[in-house]
Amino acid sequence: MVVNTSIRIAGVEFINPVIAASGTYGFGREYADYVDLNNLGGISVKGLTLQPRMGNKTPRIAETPSGILNSVGLQNPGVEAFIREEIPYLKQFKTKVIANIAGNTLEDYIEMAEKLNGTGTDMLEVNVSCPNVKHGCVTFGTTTSGVTEVTKAVRRVTDIPIIVKLTPNVSDIASIAMAAEDAGADAVSLINTITGMVIDVNTRQPVLANNTGGLSGPAVRPIAVRMVHEVYKAVSIPVIGMGGICTGEDAIQFILAGASAVMVGTWNFNNPCACTDVASGIESYMVKNGIASLKEITGALILNGE
Repeated sequence: MVVNTSIRIAGVEFINPVIAASGTYGFGREYADYVDLNNLGGISVKGLTLQPRMGNKTPRIAETPSGILNSVGLQNPGVEAFIREEIPYLKQFKTKVIANIAGNTLEDYIEMAEKLNGTGTDMLEVNVSCPNVKHGCVTFGTTTSGVTEVTKAVRRVTDIPIIVKLTPNVSDIASIAMAAEDAGADAVSLINTITGMVIDVNTRQPVLANNTGGLSGPAVRPIAVRMVHEVYKAVSIPVIGMGGICTGEDAIQFILAGASAVMVGTWNFNNPCACTDVASGIESYMVKNGIASLKEITGALILNGE
């Protein structure tokens, strides 16, 4: 059986629904010895800031049961270095290039979006959900007014399709997603990491130098699936799901919950071929179940009692 794994989000064609999640895939070249980047639907690159950042003090990674806690703090070379050095490399491949941008101020987001115009960037992932920086970013993402403000500001200065990346550290993620949609977002992605802490019982201090960090990996998957479904029911724009995806069947859970595409993050550290393995797993599931197109099962969850 021939199946069609391609998808379209805001006019952008992806050869398959698997995108490498920001912060776990660098700028793509780090994985090129292991994976043919042409076989990825897209790459959401390392979170970018207006100026280069060294990130947080170490230690900034801690292993946890079924996941990791990170407080990297958006270490990156800055948006201009990305435009100069990384976009030309990425544009060699069929994979779509998604620039993840994070700002301390509204003006940071505006200036980065303006700089990325005309660079060949396929989509912008507006990161209002990183929990590991002290100013900006998640400060905007925890309120509907903050999400509205940032999304509108970016929308005014660019025609590049916008994905707004949502934080799970809120009481009502559906209302946040609706605010992003109303402000002009073309899609939303979720979930970013869940704030957590690990304590060294011998020193009685947090393991991470920043005290807290973002929990990711298989441990968060059930929470992410639930939130994706809540957002899918609340908005009409595409939803991109992420959170602990390791296999094709994990990804299918998100698609059934309403995700049009998925992002694979933490599992790339365990398996450098995770993204392409997940893509193959999705295709195998489709063949096995006689599904010709992903549209047939997007949001096809059957709730108990219905």
